[in-house]
Amino acid sequence: MDVRPCADAGLLFELATLDEVLALAAAVRNADLDGVVDVVPAARSLLLRTVPGTDLRGLRKLVLDLPLDVAATRRAGGTVEIPVVYDGPDLGEVARQTGLTPEEVVAAHTGSEWTVGFGGFAPGFAYLAGGDPRLTVARRPIARTRVPAGSVGLAGEFSGIYPRESPGGWQLIGRTDVVLWDADRDPPALLQPGSRVRFVQVERLSGEPRPPARRAPVIDGPRVLEVLATGAQALVQDLGRPGHAATGVGASGAADRCALRLANRLVANPEDAAAIEVTFGGLAVRAGSDLRAPLLVALTGAPAPATVDGKPVGHNALVRLGPGQTLRLGTPPTGLRTYLAVRGGIDVPPLLGSRATDVLAGFGPTPLQPGTVLPIGPEPDAHPLLDVAPVAPPPADTVTLRAVLGPRADWVHDPASLHGSTWTVSDRSDRVGMRLIGGGLTRCRDEELPSEGMVRGAIQVPPGGEPVLFLADHPVTGGYPVVAVVLDADVDRAAQVRPGQRIRFRLVDEP
Repeated sequence: MDVRPCADAGLLFELATLDEVLALAAAVRNADLDGVVDVVPAARSLLLRTVPGTDLRGLRKLVLDLPLDVAATRRAGGTVEIPVVYDGPDLGEVARQTGLTPEEVVAAHTGSEWTVGFGGFAPGFAYLAGGDPRLTVARRPIARTRVPAGSVGLAGEFSGIYPRESPGGWQLIGRTDVVLWDADRDPPALLQPGSRVRFVQVERLSGEPRPPARRAPVIDGPRVLEVLATGAQALVQDLGRPGHAATGVGASGAADRCALRLANRLVANPEDAAAIEVTFGGLAVRAGSDLRAPLLVALTGAPAPATVDGKPVGHNALVRLGPGQTLRLGTPPTGLRTYLAVRGGIDVPPLLGSRATDVLAGFGPTPLQPGTVLPIGPEPDAHPLLDVAPVAPPPADTVTLRAVLGPRADWVHDPASLHGSTWTVSDRSDRVGMRLIGGGLTRCRDEELPSEGMVRGAIQVPPGGEPVLFLADHPVTGGYPVVAVVLDADVDRAAQVRPGQRIRFRLVDEP
């Protein structure tokens, strides 16, 4: 077993087969190892995401000493039957690539017992392995911008079912109406790692796949904030939902966790209370007119000019928002994301224990819109201990981020050139990742990398050579090599870097 570090964010264990990956994943979960916050199986590897500061060398030894019982893991999973109408638009192309007739493709797909390997790009999406090897096909050269929910596809050695409408490049051979993800179900994902799947051909479906209706928050009482304007983007965020990556659910959470924690500390909330994350200013919120006492709020992160009913108020300080008063944010001179915490926290319904919005997966509270009314939770027992925090604003010039060479540094000719170049942040950056322009990394391998678990801070290199630095809403797994990983503390700093701003990486030794 080869072990590759991911800076201070975790360890990547390489194994020979998917069966061994699932056996090791089961052993790690049963061992309940200190510091491990997520177990992410993939095609030929297992990623353990860890709490920063975890003794990774000690963890490595503990994991390597765990006994693997592949046979018991195979027996543990149940079997799920999936009814499929085989009328997909790519059925003929799959037949052409495999040399089979369309009828033989269907027979091979239904004649196999597939194994749920690992989660993918969306909650409920699962990579299914172990099918008929004749069904190994290439992805489409151009991905579709819209793949309907319930579409059944093939890519490489895997089969999969799209749990919701999304872009995708798999070869589509059929459709099902099975609901793959239901947050009110226990467990929410129908397809669990290690379970087996059998596809059953049917002539018609009982109905089209429909995601469960979102539960609207119950607004009860005067402690509310009404959203009047959102600017570029305003989201409810907390510290995220780690622990669900195996079923395709990323941790998500605040892009700048340090700023969120500070805002909550100022108003004496628990550090993981939900707040509002505002991108590039423009937020306007009004306190409920029936408030019996002012709301205590705090602004942190990017220093967007702030006013309450037209009067300027400060950042990193306590601000009182009386009944009917309006707080407005302008455009920050530096930084990108501002956080608004309210004493009591934003009290929208949690999903899997978190109120975070994952924009990539379309999971969690919907992005805020004018007219949204946000309930505020009861005030905590603790009281604020300080009125202002002396915190420097995010820098406007070049930002230096510390990074450690990653698990796939050997996939580029000169990984040290990451350190020697100055990179410009593209305007195509978002909460998923920071896309970088300039410099240049040349890949030295042409083959495809089997999908692997990803960490926040991973620097991934697509075939074009321009890196992507993964942020809060990064995909659970990815198929491009990770040549370096930014230290966890510096990922928060990266979340405040604006498009057009420049960054440099400083390579440091493995923690």
